[in-house]
Amino acid sequence: MNEALSLLAKPLGETLLMIAASTLIAGILGGLVGIFLFALSNDRFAGKHRGARFAKRLADRAINMLRSFPYIILMVLVLPLSRLIVGTSLGTLAAIVPLSVAAIPFLARIVESALSEVDSGVIDAAISCAASKTRILFAILIPEALPSLVSGLTLTMISLLGYSAMAGVIGGGGLGDLAIRYGYQRFRGDVMAVAVVTIIILVELIQFSGTAIARSIRAKR
Repeated sequence: MNEALSLLAKPLGETLLMIAASTLIAGILGGLVGIFLFALSNDRFAGKHRGARFAKRLADRAINMLRSFPYIILMVLVLPLSRLIVGTSLGTLAAIVPLSVAAIPFLARIVESALSEVDSGVIDAAISCAASKTRILFAILIPEALPSLVSGLTLTMISLLGYSAMAGVIGGGGLGDLAIRYGYQRFRGDVMAVAVVTIIILVELIQFSGTAIARSIRAKR
């Protein structure tokens, strides 16, 4: 068991790096895409222009197409992009690219849904006060939707943790690679158990932290 624990440090660090980096990238890009989708679907922002509706339909199709790809296939398809961005298609840094690509459409839908759940009366009140659309989005809607956004981000991080377990396919390392390569393939039940228990603990920590933050935000209102 001591040997199994000694093998844990590097894969744990790789998993945490993959989750943190891909969450940051997806949070920025997916958040912007989600805001864009919401703005296109809301008549108060996009009006009733046919161009906005057409753009929304195209964006919906693109998002749905990306979300429909099984991650293992998406990971292989994105290998050239990983090579272009980080200079290699192997390793932890290369695995961050497909993880981010998988998370962006997922998080975009969460952001769009969270913003859509905000009471329309809040938007009408802001418009009546002559607030700009940008101010309404970033100073009013996002703070109002923050608990839902935090919950969605928590769900995204847990999904990314599951996806990162497949990073060993492209030599990305991580806890999943430890469980398969050192545990399953070498018939080391102790290594497998340590890796699986560590993943479960990480999921619980992420869920607990996300729930606590969302609850704290709601309590301050």
